[in-house]
Amino acid sequence: MYHPVRMTCTFFLLALTTNGAAASAISDAADSAAAVSALKAYLSTERAQRPPLADQRFATVPLSKADAAAAAELLRDDHRARIRAERAEEMKARLLTYDGKKMPFYYRVFGAQPANGRSLYISLHGGGGAPTHVNDRQWENQKRLYAPQEGVYLVPRAPTDSWNLWHQGHIDPMFRRLIENLVVFERVDPNRVYLFGYSAGGDGVFQLAPRMADSLAAASMMAGHPNETSPLALRNLPFSLHVGERDGAYNRNKIAGQWKERLAKLAETDPKGYPHWAKIYKGKGHWLNREDAAALPWMAQFTRNRFPDRVVWKQDDVTHNRFYWLAVADDQCKTRSEVIVEREGQRFEVEKCDVDSLTLLLSDEFVDLDRPILVAVDGQLRCERVVRRTIGTLSSTLAERGDPSMMFSAKVVVDTTR
Repeated sequence: MYHPVRMTCTFFLLALTTNGAAASAISDAADSAAAVSALKAYLSTERAQRPPLADQRFATVPLSKADAAAAAELLRDDHRARIRAERAEEMKARLLTYDGKKMPFYYRVFGAQPANGRSLYISLHGGGGAPTHVNDRQWENQKRLYAPQEGVYLVPRAPTDSWNLWHQGHIDPMFRRLIENLVVFERVDPNRVYLFGYSAGGDGVFQLAPRMADSLAAASMMAGHPNETSPLALRNLPFSLHVGERDGAYNRNKIAGQWKERLAKLAETDPKGYPHWAKIYKGKGHWLNREDAAALPWMAQFTRNRFPDRVVWKQDDVTHNRFYWLAVADDQCKTRSEVIVEREGQRFEVEKCDVDSLTLLLSDEFVDLDRPILVAVDGQLRCERVVRRTIGTLSSTLAERGDPSMMFSAKVVVDTTR
């Protein structure tokens, strides 16, 4: 028996009947199908003439599993059409603009296209804290430095010439926009995106990989420095580091050795997490003589783990409001905060949470949304309830990230303070 008054979580459930009975029962098949039909009609309207989708009654109707899948595909198709129409010019110009910053980018396509789409390798140049012509030269060099056997090899030019050119706050949304574009225009598989970089580009990978782990299949750092970042959020992201034994500037060699030990210890205590490869090149200094190119085939063996059973979310100084199937409100995006949640079947255990409210994003791909979802905090059961799929949740989770493989049809917000 359920006891709604005792539950301390908020469910995004809206009933079609005045007494709210439909919010706690399996959605009526006719209403669910009608909602998908209403979505089709809505999407057939000229984009500029559409009222906000979230305000439409059909966006709140509980959906069946099959209708949720159909609605998701309709939204994906509409999303692809919008990106193709709105961003053709920036792809033609190879120039991305965001929040007043400009990021030129170069790319080249290698190999035949696999059935599921191409891989994407984002390669970050060195330099930083130098005149524009120096960083331009580093960008040109990076274009020729690596060549994957298959995939899109993309080299962006950093929007600034500052020392931290690859890990300022504007980089994360710019990279997500790049990925979003390449998925549409070059049929990139969003589950096979790889990030790597050399020197200052390696600095960027050290910081971006934990922040953007849920957007990547693997990452590799070459000859860089992590500054203050933590490896904790790499739990589900294969990560390799490559540093010369004699690369003593900024203690890169010593710190690489420390990270090698830290990653090994994390993997030892969490055997299903922290896949990594750390190599210190004997006799090498800052230049690794291209031996670090071994990172590309190493990364290529991995695809993104979209729905890991355990998520360790350690925020950096640049924060995000989503990570894998976890989310927080903007006012809960706290620097250096940590959240750990483990899933076993239908049950979610919140082991650590430095925020007051946590959202679980749910999908039929990793839970059964026709059965109750259980949420416990510090071992105490807080929620046990069937959570409804809606078009509104599908649409909002697609819009938030622009990632067609990371849409969720249901969500539940848990108050972690009680």
